[in-house]
Amino acid sequence: MDTGRSPNIDHRRLDDLRRGRGPIQEHVIDEFVAGRLSRRDFLRRGSAIGLSMPLIGGILAACGSSGQSPGQTQKGKAGGTIKAGILVPAAAINPITIADQGGLELIGNVGEFLVFTDQHGNYHPWLAESWTPNADSSVWTFKIRQGVKFNDGTPMTVDDVVYSFQTQSDPKSKANALSVFGGILDPSGVQKVNDTTVAFHLTAPDGGFVDAVSEDNYNMIIVPKGFDYGQYQTTWPGTGRFMKQSYTASTGATLVRNPHYWGTKALPSQLEFTFYPDEAPMAAALQAGSIDCLDQFSVANSPQLLSGFNVISLKAATHRELSMRCDVHPFTSNLARQAIAYTLDRPAIVAALFKGQAQVGNDSPFSPSFPSTDTSVPQRTKNLALAKQLLGRAGVPRGFKASLLTETTQEIPHLAQIVKQSASQIGVDINLTIETPTKYYGQAVFGKSDWLDGEMSLVDYGARAVPNVYLAAPLQSINAKTGSGSWNAAHFNNPTYDKLSKDYIAAADLSTQRKLAGQIQRLLLDQTPIIFAYFYNYLSATQQNVTGVYPTAQGQFFLWNAAKA
Repeated sequence: MDTGRSPNIDHRRLDDLRRGRGPIQEHVIDEFVAGRLSRRDFLRRGSAIGLSMPLIGGILAACGSSGQSPGQTQKGKAGGTIKAGILVPAAAINPITIADQGGLELIGNVGEFLVFTDQHGNYHPWLAESWTPNADSSVWTFKIRQGVKFNDGTPMTVDDVVYSFQTQSDPKSKANALSVFGGILDPSGVQKVNDTTVAFHLTAPDGGFVDAVSEDNYNMIIVPKGFDYGQYQTTWPGTGRFMKQSYTASTGATLVRNPHYWGTKALPSQLEFTFYPDEAPMAAALQAGSIDCLDQFSVANSPQLLSGFNVISLKAATHRELSMRCDVHPFTSNLARQAIAYTLDRPAIVAALFKGQAQVGNDSPFSPSFPSTDTSVPQRTKNLALAKQLLGRAGVPRGFKASLLTETTQEIPHLAQIVKQSASQIGVDINLTIETPTKYYGQAVFGKSDWLDGEMSLVDYGARAVPNVYLAAPLQSINAKTGSGSWNAAHFNNPTYDKLSKDYIAAADLSTQRKLAGQIQRLLLDQTPIIFAYFYNYLSATQQNVTGVYPTAQGQFFLWNAAKA
């Protein structure tokens, strides 16, 4: 610690709180004290590396800042039924394979994760009471909460945690969670330390690994040791506040309170989920009063919901990815890919589709919501003259034909039409195929899905508190053995990118992340395997007499504290 200490800081108290925390924790505290981390960034980074909220509050107080942190409080009256509208699950309810919003929202109310990520990107204990990384973030140790039971009354143990993670990180399982664990964690790295502790020995350092054990990795609910995931839709085991009463694949599900829940019981006694094929009938049901809340709506399709209802707007990294196959002519040339990107008028797209509820993207996953984003990187803008020049240099001066596969979700069909019309201005003829989410995601297992192999594909991505998944799953080179690149629809293969992204994921401090982020952003602007046109606000809506609904921009829809006045 330097000798030029601020008189506003209680350094004796700060030293007591800092001492013995470990090199990564001490470094983050020092960065905050030195003014290189904002209060918000300190909350996010500190909670991620295992500083408890009481400890963070003490450090903030010692530095003359408020120690209050956001939390979930129960304000409504207990009892009653909450009726919610969500999209129909695209496939069987199975934590191994779920990749769609409707499915992940259901298991998120029945199952639980080691860590909870709040709407501000801060991490809180859940099934894990605490966690600590080692000096280089290659080993993360979690203390598991005791006294937890599954909804059949069976105690949850460390063995259940180990089994769940070993199964989900095993490439043989073809789990959707490999999009997070690929190249980072394999089954041998999940180790029981004792009856209260599990350690994750990573195959590569990961400064943000805590996010991989939170609901951001929505497949990663804890199930009993030895459980057959293929039977999940029958028994729905979980430690959450709700349990299944009934489920009909095409119409809906009813969840009731879990009598064995370890913590504060849910306010509603029952949740009734009605499934809808798309947004329009769900919005109509909310307007008609048939449901109390809906999980997500778009400005493009349901602008009427912006007034007359409680609207929850979450600014985050939620986005769409327009991938172009880097191994299929003419997209084998980065110049052809750049040309498509230069046809888009991003501010006009944001204005037309979101009416201010979005921010322009710059063809990398680094949204304005990430502290590490390098804002000095020049913004790509519409330039048809340059786009035509690039096509000529790519060997297709008169344009070409291409096919684009996408889904009917929210504003995506509108964006697909905009892409088609924009590309036509430089002679590129795009043939659109727009499928329902059920068909689009129905076969979405590692390496076996139409959208992963299409010439062009346009897919939705939920928000994450850190960009690690975006950097790895859709952009790192495909490796079926490790699970790396499991969502790489562009078939992008760039060793320089692979190293930079892995270095970013391994970085434990914000300054290093910012430096690497700038390099990654510039590389992706040059290569343009994926177009990131915008990052949009996640919007949910409820009736005006409904409180306590807690959506996340990642796509979860937690209704534990929901109540009606």
